[in-house]
Amino acid sequence: MQVLVLYHSRGGNTAELAEKIADGVRATGAEALLKTTEAVTSEDFLNSAGVIAGSPVYFGVMAAELKRVFDDFVGVRKKMEGKVGAAFATGGHHTGGKETTIMSIIQCMFIYGMIIVGDPMSASGHYGVACVGAPDDGAARDGFELGRRVAEVCRKLQER
Repeated sequence: MQVLVLYHSRGGNTAELAEKIADGVRATGAEALLKTTEAVTSEDFLNSAGVIAGSPVYFGVMAAELKRVFDDFVGVRKKMEGKVGAAFATGGHHTGGKETTIMSIIQCMFIYGMIIVGDPMSASGHYGVACVGAPDDGAARDGFELGRRVAEVCRKLQER
């Protein structure tokens, strides 16, 4: 089973958090497919049981590079129905729009018909993982837990 960890990162912080999330996916025995917005294909979406997408905060929403992926892959939208989706964000300030960025990603996933998963209670228990700057130990742990949870939910859905 494969989970796609998709991200855009200009300064490296979002990429670093994506790695921690992928580690959580791998800890379950699932395959983590780590892809940037430039490298991802629609086949990566279709071949994944779940998608965890992340972005730096750009004016309170996801980066245009990530939005472009959702726009360009709209042709596979109906085939994504029932797959698991989750989101993460990085920002430059503690009140800098990380939750609104996560919600902008989740909105696209809802339109794709995906089943949205937030952080487990062992992490923050909120919309998704977020951090200011590079992930500290707490954000790294939360990212790991989000990746683990998404992979576990994907597995449960496939067993049905």
